[in-house]
Amino acid sequence: MTRRTIIGIIFVVAALLKLASMWNIIHLDWLWQHPWPEYFGVFLIFYIGVELILYSFSHDRDQWLLRPLPISDTGKRMCCAARFGADAYAFHGEAFHGARLDAFCGGVRMDLREAVITEDEELDLHTFLGGIELIVPSCVNVTVKSHNFIGTVDNKTDKRTTPGAPCLHIVASNFLGGVSVRNED
Repeated sequence: MTRRTIIGIIFVVAALLKLASMWNIIHLDWLWQHPWPEYFGVFLIFYIGVELILYSFSHDRDQWLLRPLPISDTGKRMCCAARFGADAYAFHGEAFHGARLDAFCGGVRMDLREAVITEDEELDLHTFLGGIELIVPSCVNVTVKSHNFIGTVDNKTDKRTTPGAPCLHIVASNFLGGVSVRNED
């Protein structure tokens, strides 16, 4: 069952219980006198808002602003930040030497499918009320370490490791945000 299904079931059950209480079929007055339903309602509204924001960043492809790659002449790791918006970066044959990506109330998408990755690289990811989507080639191994506060890292890459293949080490820090890592479509 998906999260949306569970939330839908919770809404339907809560509405049916409230209707049954209003029609005096069951007596749940004691339940509504305690303050916890109010806190649950606030949490549920907050959760739905965050889910809608993250869903829109991952499914509305037209909102991404395609930016040129911020790679220096020396080819060092790149730093990208999205604040209150969405940015997309795509590699087309350029060498990839790691990155730091920040999403503050926004989203970042990085497409590494055509990047030249010859050795192990690190991606340092930070989200605050935002999301980061990474599309990686299937010819690299991926390891993920994360520190989350009401956030998550969704690693949908091929879990099999290829001996001798370069590895992308993803270190994520999420505060009310999320990171999605997947292989090419």
